[in-house]
Amino acid sequence: MEKASIAVMVSGSGTNLQALIDAQASGIIKSGEIKLVISNNAGAFALERAKKAGIKTATILKKDFTSQEDFERKIIKTLEENGIDLIILAGFMSILSEKFTSHFEKRIINVHPSLIPSFCGEGFYGLRVHKAALEKGVKVTGATVHFVNEIPDGGEIIMQKCVDVMEGDTPEILQKRVMCEAEWKILPLSAEKICKKITEEK
Repeated sequence: MEKASIAVMVSGSGTNLQALIDAQASGIIKSGEIKLVISNNAGAFALERAKKAGIKTATILKKDFTSQEDFERKIIKTLEENGIDLIILAGFMSILSEKFTSHFEKRIINVHPSLIPSFCGEGFYGLRVHKAALEKGVKVTGATVHFVNEIPDGGEIIMQKCVDVMEGDTPEILQKRVMCEAEWKILPLSAEKICKKITEEK
């Protein structure tokens, strides 16, 4: 069976990328293969992780383009040249336009560190999400994998997993728990689920 080709788009250290690489190595992701890692940050450690795993990388910097449209056009060209079927946003710190997301409808997924619709949307990323959850006093948080559309964190939900909030949690402690117990589990499972669907439709 032909596998679906995956591109992972990153901006930072690449912990979610590593979870995907490990899941591919252990056979959790078997219907797809990570063929490309795209970063919008030349210094992203995620690029080192990709190289170590023998995955092709591309660095596309926004500052090299005069407009968002040209920046996205270059990303689209790179994805299409590599025959990509599924795009996974793994800490990609750049909002993509409706033109981009509709070009790859139901082919872009993202992991968000809360149980959507809580603590999501514009401005909710990284530690800000966990800080808001703690300030609100929630007893349960978690992570959500969803399809990406033009609304930040607004696409259809694919998978969610709950994580308990503990007494004495700081945003940093909670972030780590949500990553370990939820993000790194449901992102690979969601990737496999979508890749399996793509290969069945091929």
